[in-house]
Amino acid sequence: MLTRQGWMVGIGGVAALATGRLLGLPELYVFGTAALALVAVCLTLVWLSIPQLSVHRTLRPPRVHAGTPSRVELAVRNDGHRSTPVLQLHDPVTGTPGAALHLVPLGAGAVTGAAYRLPTERRGVVRIGPMAAGRSDPFGLASRTLDVAGSAELTVLPHIDSITPLPMTLGNDPLAGADHPNALGRSGEDFYGLREYVVGDDLRRVHWPSTARTGELMVRQDELPWQGRVTVVLDLDRSSASPALFERMVSAAASIVNASWNRRDLVRLVTTDGVDTGFAAGHAHLDNLMERLAVVQPTRSAILHGVVRLLSSSSGGAVVAVVGDPEPIDLEQFGAIRGQVGACTIVRFPHDSTTVGGERGPARMIVVPPEAAFAPVWNRAVARPSRLMRSATRAASGSGDVRGVR
Repeated sequence: MLTRQGWMVGIGGVAALATGRLLGLPELYVFGTAALALVAVCLTLVWLSIPQLSVHRTLRPPRVHAGTPSRVELAVRNDGHRSTPVLQLHDPVTGTPGAALHLVPLGAGAVTGAAYRLPTERRGVVRIGPMAAGRSDPFGLASRTLDVAGSAELTVLPHIDSITPLPMTLGNDPLAGADHPNALGRSGEDFYGLREYVVGDDLRRVHWPSTARTGELMVRQDELPWQGRVTVVLDLDRSSASPALFERMVSAAASIVNASWNRRDLVRLVTTDGVDTGFAAGHAHLDNLMERLAVVQPTRSAILHGVVRLLSSSSGGAVVAVVGDPEPIDLEQFGAIRGQVGACTIVRFPHDSTTVGGERGPARMIVVPPEAAFAPVWNRAVARPSRLMRSATRAASGSGDVRGVR
């Protein structure tokens, strides 16, 4: 196609021919003919000089956390039978002008490589491509582009802080990983009971004193390790948090999810726009949660008290709500679910420093001031037992029934 300069030269050539015809000036005929001939030659040169290229794009790595470097590595091969001219490669990248590369002439079958970095400062999906190869003539009158590589995506996950996981809380959780959480360790070696031998059981598990007493092979049955449950609630209300504050909230939610998963808890993510991932464990579930947090955006349809009603219908486990500056009545509603969950913690990110951190109301409150980093505030708060936990511990100790539940 013609460039802007090419259109100007072509229009000038036509105008010169028309003026020469009108005024009878042969010089204008020569000028107009030369201009149109030059445009035609440039178009032909550009049309015939597009080579056959194959470009292989590799993202290393394809998923990163915010602030972690990632780059695109290119392998370009000339599949034609003659050398390529100098080409310009342009790879569009979301949020940037794109990557512009100049490709030196390549012989037939030759391969060359190039690389460039991707923007990973903010979470989200960075879209790359499709890559176009451009060729222009020496006069800049004509150019042609050809797509030589498809599209790709880089997922930038939220930034994760190294934080302390939630402490052991009190209360029975009938839906966790074991039916009898009392005095159980995580090794899975706690004695639970005896049962009859079944073909395939490990003979080392045979309990010989009971076998001699009953006359039947009896096998020692060990209890499964205790596995806690943590529900992380993220408030997406656009009116309660600025864009910068919302990014801090997402990072805090991702950090809590990661810390709970590292302790092998069952983790669940609930957002106020109606998303509920359910409880699960394993790498695939963690990846799913992080990818959801990578693309989550604030919305006007978020309803915090609707999530509170959802949580009140479930029992057991710990709830951590990450909020901005919601209405006081929404925060008070978390106190209503205190009896249905093992622990309830609210992590609040206020707009200003007028509210200092501390505990207030029936739910534990951790306030992160705008000028403070999340990780130190969280670690200091969870390192000391809350007033609610201390009173619950005294009550449970007096009744002789203390159960370690998260």
